[in-house]
Formats: sequence, C-alpha cells, structure tokens
Amino acid sequence: MSLRTWARHIALAPYQHLEEDMQSLKQVLEMKNQQIHLQEKKIIELEKLVEKNIILEERIQVLQQQNEDLKARIDQNTVVTRQLSEENANLQEYVEKETQEKKRLSRTNEELLWKLQTGDPTSPIKLSPTSPVYRGSSSGPSSPARVSTTPR
Repeated sequence: MSLRTWARHIALAPYQHLEEDMQSLKQVLEMKNQQIHLQEKKIIELEKLVEKNIILEERIQVLQQQNEDLKARIDQNTVVTRQLSEENANLQEYVEKETQEKKRLSRTNEELLWKLQTGDPTSPIKLSPTSPVYRGSSSGPSSPARVSTTPR
C-alpha cells in the first residue's frame, strides 16, 4: 500500500461506516415514526373518550336531577296517598254509621207500622182498616224518611 493510499485510507476511515450508520438511523427513525403514529392514534382515541365522558357526565347530571324530581313527586304522592287513605277510612266509618242508623230507623219504622196495624194500645194513634198506612204496608212506605247525609 502506498503512502498515498494509506493516507487516504486513514483520512476516509471515520466516514467508512457512514452509509451503514445512515441505514441504521433510517431504521431507528422509521421505528420512532411508527411509535409516534401509534401514540397519535391513542391520543385521538383518548380525546374521543374524553368527549364521550363529558357527554355522559352531562347526561348523568340530567338523570340525577330527574331522579331527584321523581323522588320529590313520590314523596308528595305518598303524603297525598296517606291523606286519601285517612279520608277513605273516615268515609267508610261514616258510611257504616249511616248504614246502621238507616237500619235502626227502618226497624223503628217497621215497629211503628206494626203497632199501628195491630192496634197496639200503647200506640197514640189508632188507624182504621181503610187507612192508607194500614193498607199500604205491603205496597211500600207511605213517605220516605229523610236521612241526613252530613257527617256527625
């Protein structure tokens, strides 16, 4: 090897692997670009998830408000139901009392009619056999009794 060749070889020695280094750097750059591309995809997916979460959180707030409104309505309905139940119980008690009073008055009426028809000596009124009350007992009462419908 001549001095010149040898000098040239020494001068070019640091650049001898330059092409291999460039190929290696290209491969590293390509791998890094792929990683960046994957990370960008993940970022886009995460951004979509964030948007979806924001929408879902807003929907949750709306549903929670609706839930609170419904709970308030249920509470109001429970109060009204209790009041109506109490009122219904009171009305049923009133109807039962009125029914008993009607039965008592009906019995009293029948007893008085019987006394009138049989000529009971304790009866203050005597009826003749031609009297409408005396004859009308089988065809119905001579006059309907008035019954109060207001609670006592």
